[in-house]
Order: sequence, then C-alpha cells, then structure tokens
Amino acid sequence: MLKGLIGKKIGMTQIFDEQGVAHPVTIIEAGPCYVTQIRRPEKEGYAAVQLGYGEVHPKRLSSGELGHLNSKDLPPMRFLREFRSKETVNVGDKLTVEVFAVGERVDVVGTSKGKGFAGAVKRHHFAGGKKTHGQSDRHRAPGSRSSGTTPGRVFKGSRGAGHMGSDRVTVAALKIVMLDAERNLIGVNGAVPGGKGGLVLIKEARKQ
Repeated sequence: MLKGLIGKKIGMTQIFDEQGVAHPVTIIEAGPCYVTQIRRPEKEGYAAVQLGYGEVHPKRLSSGELGHLNSKDLPPMRFLREFRSKETVNVGDKLTVEVFAVGERVDVVGTSKGKGFAGAVKRHHFAGGKKTHGQSDRHRAPGSRSSGTTPGRVFKGSRGAGHMGSDRVTVAALKIVMLDAERNLIGVNGAVPGGKGGLVLIKEARKQ
C-alpha cells in the first residue's frame, strides 16, 4: 500500500515516555485521502499516485476540477497532490493513518511561515556593522556587496535583503510516536514547518 498522506498541522504538544522524559510532538490531522489518478510511465513518462484531501462544497471548485473527480465518482476535494510511487493502488481507494505504524520514520513537507521583506541581518544572520561612536546607521547594514570595477555588479544568488519564508521545506526522518485512527491523527517527534492549519505532505522516509 502507498505510504503517503495529505493533512494539516494541528499544533504541538508533548508526550512522556516510560522514563518520564518529555518529547516534543507535532500533531497532524492526516487523511482520509482518496486515490484520484494514477500516472504510468508508458503514458505520462513517470510513475506516481495522485491523492485528494479535504472534502468541500462543489461550489468551491472549478468545473474542470469537478469533472476530474466526478468522472471517477469521487467527492469534491480541495487539495490534490502527487506522490512518486510504483505501488499498486486503484482509483477510488481510501487511505487513512493506518498505512503507517508507530515507530516508522516519515518525511514531512510543508510551507514555512512567511516573514515578509527582511533585511540581510535577520534573513542571513549577518553580523552587521561595528557599534562605534561614528557608526550610528550601520548596525544592521549588510556591508559592501562587491568590487566596484570588477565585476562591477552583484552576482546572482548573492545573499541580501529580500522575501523571507513561505518556502517549501522538508523535515526528514521524523519518528511516528502516536496514531489515532478514529480521529485521523498522527503524532511525529519534532517540529513541522508552517503554522497551525497549514497543509503538509507525509511520505515514507527516503533515508532511515
């Protein structure tokens, strides 16, 4: 069975083990997800499984999105994501948190919190200027960017001020410490990118 789910971050808590040690745990509401499409190498050029999550009112979807799901007798779902896999599944199959087990390692993909426009000191942890008597306006400045004559410009990719956050982030090999099949909850040991209610993808860990 495909080991992949779409869910949303609920928040963080802590769980105590047998020795009384507290472990930080992120709670994720994962699934139920439905198999909405299967990508095959002979047709699309690669093998993948498309999952749907988050049932919504049909008015929330476009006619094309509704047609894609209605043709397979599936409920209207807000989120569709692909998982690269060669597992044998059928369109319409329902996946729940029971595809995973306590103790397994998973990769969690999410979108980090957006911080807006940030300076180089905050964004890249630059040291800033020296806090001397003569420098009243250089404390949070990035400093010189490049030489004036050669190359006479700033190279692409140079670190500087700009948009911070709202990036796709993958946290690898988080351990599953809790499963609640009745409430579709998964608890992973550690932090997950994004804020509460953010969409996350849970995949089988590539590196154990």
